[in-house]
Amino acid sequence: MGARLASVLEAIYLIFNEGYAATAGDDWMRPALCEDALRLGRILGELTPREPEVHGLVALMEIQASRSRARVGPSGEPVLLLDQDRAQWDYVLVGRGLAALERAEKLGGARGPYALQAAIAACHARARTPGETDWGRIAALYNALSQLAPSPVVELNRAVALGMAFGPAAGLEIVDGLTADSSLKSYHLLPSVRGDLLAKLGRFDEARAEFERAASLTRNAREREVLLERAAAC
Repeated sequence: MGARLASVLEAIYLIFNEGYAATAGDDWMRPALCEDALRLGRILGELTPREPEVHGLVALMEIQASRSRARVGPSGEPVLLLDQDRAQWDYVLVGRGLAALERAEKLGGARGPYALQAAIAACHARARTPGETDWGRIAALYNALSQLAPSPVVELNRAVALGMAFGPAAGLEIVDGLTADSSLKSYHLLPSVRGDLLAKLGRFDEARAEFERAASLTRNAREREVLLERAAAC
């Protein structure tokens, strides 16, 4: 079982992510997939009570799922994290997630990749307003995650956190270094993040081009609409 556990966790999280932000189609979210992944994660937690990364993954999914109602607007449009009505977050799920994270940490798994991601999600969950978010801690957690499980996507997320904690120029420096990475060539979130950072720096023509490129790369219709709106706003 030990040899297979990492693959099982990865599969469950892939299911969850496809529900949380659908890669293609007309819907921003597919809630039934999130529910299936959560159910599987909770069952796995009962079957392997001494595995900290199982509880780390459950914590991550519980906290992410707590935002589901706030992530979609009245017409099905995506609502980004900093624009969400946090009163719509499900704080029962937040509590379950924080408890699972504490369990993972007590089992010595605080530095596991899922537990680190759950700790990042917990920073958002504990902030009742966007302005209360501890971006310095989030950046530090991403630094730890990039050391433990380095990947271009983790670096991109780290760039976002650094941009929020220390200013958009700090994030843009990392993103610019990722533009030559062939594995991100078709990844729409790279130009999306770059566009956001450029817009914050007042470089609106460059930002518009990045948002338009991101819109051309995504296969999700709802996300495409948001990106084109952001391009038009530039």
